[in-house]
Amino acid sequence: MTDTNKDYFINSYKKILAPSKNLCQKDFTFSGYSYGEVFELAAGLKNTLAKRGKDNILCLCTENKAVLAACILASLAGSCRLILPYAFSAHALSEMYEAVGFHYAIADHPEEMPAAVEIITPLAGKISDIDHAEIRNPDVPFLQLFTGGSTGKPKVWSKSPRNLFAEAFYLKEKFDLSAKDLFVSTVPPYHIYGLLFSVLVPFVAGAKVLSDIYTFPQEIISTTNKHKATVLVSVPIHYRSMKVDSLSAPSLKVAFSSSGVLNRSDAIHFQNKTGLGITEIYGSTETGGIAARNISEQTESWKPADVVSWKISGKRLSIKSPFISAEMKKDGEGFCVTGDEVQPDNDNRFILLGRADGIVKVAGKRVDLLDVQNKILTLPTVIDALVIALPADKGRESVIAAVVACKLDEHQLKKLMLEKLEPYAMPRRIKIVPSIARATTGKIDRGKIEQIFLS
Repeated sequence: MTDTNKDYFINSYKKILAPSKNLCQKDFTFSGYSYGEVFELAAGLKNTLAKRGKDNILCLCTENKAVLAACILASLAGSCRLILPYAFSAHALSEMYEAVGFHYAIADHPEEMPAAVEIITPLAGKISDIDHAEIRNPDVPFLQLFTGGSTGKPKVWSKSPRNLFAEAFYLKEKFDLSAKDLFVSTVPPYHIYGLLFSVLVPFVAGAKVLSDIYTFPQEIISTTNKHKATVLVSVPIHYRSMKVDSLSAPSLKVAFSSSGVLNRSDAIHFQNKTGLGITEIYGSTETGGIAARNISEQTESWKPADVVSWKISGKRLSIKSPFISAEMKKDGEGFCVTGDEVQPDNDNRFILLGRADGIVKVAGKRVDLLDVQNKILTLPTVIDALVIALPADKGRESVIAAVVACKLDEHQLKKLMLEKLEPYAMPRRIKIVPSIARATTGKIDRGKIEQIFLS
């Protein structure tokens, strides 16, 4: 990042908690909360949490985009640190509670929350209660996110204001997003992609967002056209569902896709019907956005973001970026090794070859196969297990399969798995065996295991 870009970030960041009267009068969520009301909620949250002492941790279990924006503003004003869960289920929240502990939560479904956690109801305060001079240090982590872990516990990734807002400012400038834009999203805002693209980017652009989350194809299309939305935030599975003859979206100026590789035929159909090439964003929770590509470019390679430096370490992609979580290990030059293998292409681009660390995408969500395997190994009577990914019949995602040595039948095993795993991480194909053959080194012949499922 150049010194000029650093100055741009700092100057923009300092203005976040000092909204103009004109901005406060504008809608943030369409026919819902104004920007002023979002700041009032932030002030109310700051006051509420201040009465409960210092160093409070607030878990964000809500899909309300205005409330999420208010929580982030309250945190930037120094009131609390934040946790963004990977799911709202009782066992996911229990895992996170055990991993880091949190005192309070804003929850759409409070019944799923651990008993020791206090539910906070957002109430409005006075914007003047937010002192923009006390804005949080941009390089101190304020938000924690979770992904599956290889030890059976979720991995924790921290984000500083710079990690998130530098990316939001970059996207705003890169795609010329402004107060004239209206965002429609098919992804929930409590995942990092949804939070960034359907809350933070429109917020720093002074734009409007549609408050609901749209998932059915005709609903996405009709809502986009009814409100003349200009920005679509979606994922590959929803672009596949929109592969219909009635697809039309003349108001769109940019369509984003992330959380998995977009099927080329789906993208071509979308472009043929709308005249708009989908912009794919490549990255992860811990790295932030790394690169992008557009189907109109007619290439499989990715173009790194202007502020991202990259190199190849062995076969793996290594990056240096202002968006990276502090937990990622850096080499002497400040580069972090990702879990993806790549090969270089022309014009400072690269081609993704696949994962090297057992992470796969299922329904657009990241699943750690070793995490799934370790959780299965904790189940009653299970003496051994192996979890692998098989190619899906359609698209480029994966089907999770498991070979399990246990005394349970398949119905019993699945019932116990559901108590440990999120639905998207459940193995779809299961083989129960007396034992899993291993070499003297302890290694398993994965080729033979795959043949069990593919034959």
